[in-house]
Amino acid sequence: MKTWLDAWPVFRQLTGPDPLGRGAAARSKDTENVVSRTATADRVVQSVCPYCAVGCGQRIFVEDERIVQIEGDPDSPISRGRLCPKGSASKSLVTSPTRVTKVRYRRPYGTEWEDLDLDTAMEMIADRVLEARRKGWQDENDGKRVNRTVGLASLGGATLDNEENYLMKKLYSALGAIQIENQARI
Repeated sequence: MKTWLDAWPVFRQLTGPDPLGRGAAARSKDTENVVSRTATADRVVQSVCPYCAVGCGQRIFVEDERIVQIEGDPDSPISRGRLCPKGSASKSLVTSPTRVTKVRYRRPYGTEWEDLDLDTAMEMIADRVLEARRKGWQDENDGKRVNRTVGLASLGGATLDNEENYLMKKLYSALGAIQIENQARI
């Protein structure tokens, strides 16, 4: 009978040193055995949230090369440890069993997707970029030398930060493209 009473939080609250029930009286054996999701992590990797261009800092907790938790980084000068609802749900984005982790390709007029290895996909992209550049190349326009292509364009998105946009601008300018824009204005 005594063991059962000792396990009852109300009894511990009334008879023990915690009359308000905010400390030891409220703690069960299960509570004592709880371990935080981050306690077992082998290492912590700093990253940036993938959703928007704000660039909130994240701490990614890794155990046995598996992501076990993603939290806001309190050392981030941008977000100071805070994440929006989408950023807080980043773990489910990267660990979902339905996440596509292979290059998927559907051939022209095809009805089925096929898996490609990354090297093959990158070669296909490079070939298509060079072909579009060649087909759209202009040496002159109205008698003036322009050396440009109208076969390529770039529209950056809100998830790109300033550094990524800078590199994209340099790449597309080097390819001769003139239609280069970023729609993110935050």
